Amino acid sequence: MHRRSRGPTSPRSAPMRPWLRAHYPGSPPSALSRRSPPLTTAKHARSLSRSCRTPINKQIASPTTAGAALRLFFHDCFVGGCDASVLVTSTRFNKAERDADINLSLPGDGFDVVVRAKTALELTCPGVVSCADILAVATRNLVVMMGGPYYTVKLGRKDSLTSRAADVEGNLPRPTMSMDQIIQIFKSKGFSEEEMVALSGAHTIGFSHCTEFSSILYNYSKTSESDPAYYSEFAKSLRSACADYQKNPTLSVFNDVMTPNKFDNMYYSNVQKGLGLLSSDHGLSLDPRTRGFVELYAKDEKAFFGAFARAMEKLSEHGIKRGKAGEIRRRCDAFNN
Repeated sequence: MHRRSRGPTSPRSAPMRPWLRAHYPGSPPSALSRRSPPLTTAKHARSLSRSCRTPINKQIASPTTAGAALRLFFHDCFVGGCDASVLVTSTRFNKAERDADINLSLPGDGFDVVVRAKTALELTCPGVVSCADILAVATRNLVVMMGGPYYTVKLGRKDSLTSRAADVEGNLPRPTMSMDQIIQIFKSKGFSEEEMVALSGAHTIGFSHCTEFSSILYNYSKTSESDPAYYSEFAKSLRSACADYQKNPTLSVFNDVMTPNKFDNMYYSNVQKGLGLLSSDHGLSLDPRTRGFVELYAKDEKAFFGAFARAMEKLSEHGIKRGKAGEIRRRCDAFNN
């Protein structure tokens, strides 16, 4: 367990050790009590109210849960819509989304919180709440619990009838992609550069595996060991922390090395100072199409929270399934038939 520390405002005076902490933060902030938005039915309201306790308890027991759920939600929604297709387990006849190479690093805590909530709900009111709705609501509640903004989550999603690993490639941005490629993926889903930068603020919590940024950390070029976009001392610390990544691919580092236990705007200040982990983080602060939004959100947390909430509301309705286009699964990891 580690102490939560905002850290100094200048990376030059920042101690190296906080950057090297493993992804096991200390006790999370107290959950914020907020009024839920109107739900689809009274039965939905009662069911979701009971399930809301599960992600809170899970976050307390495993403080990486919020970041895991947020990443899982994004990976679900950007591939065919917010339909819980990423939760389905592969069979010998079908390789599901969760086993696509880009999804293999999704933290287990994100899957677990949905499974736990679904199990509890099916015992008391079977066949009422979809896995897609559970993931959407759990993600929102965990963001709020970590100090982030409340946003409305409409209900009534159905769970997908298909889940194919082959559908994933080209629908999710990779950290090694150019900004042109990443922007194009977001635009193909109907999201602007501003919304893309706001959603990238999800990196204020959670962690990334060393394997995801090793290509810009080691042997970057003939003249530079690491990407020059890194603050030099930070890069040195990362190289030490990730030294065994080839032997241990589970090695990871906080996305936000200053306030990893808090959903705030520190991520944007970090990337401005060369304290971002991923190539895509550096790109946001360097590309003229996105730099202005990074600067705005770094100095104005209220602006970031507002933009993030709007973008998450929009994301939560992306490609949803209704009627016969989906089902309410009895188990989140398997289709009903």
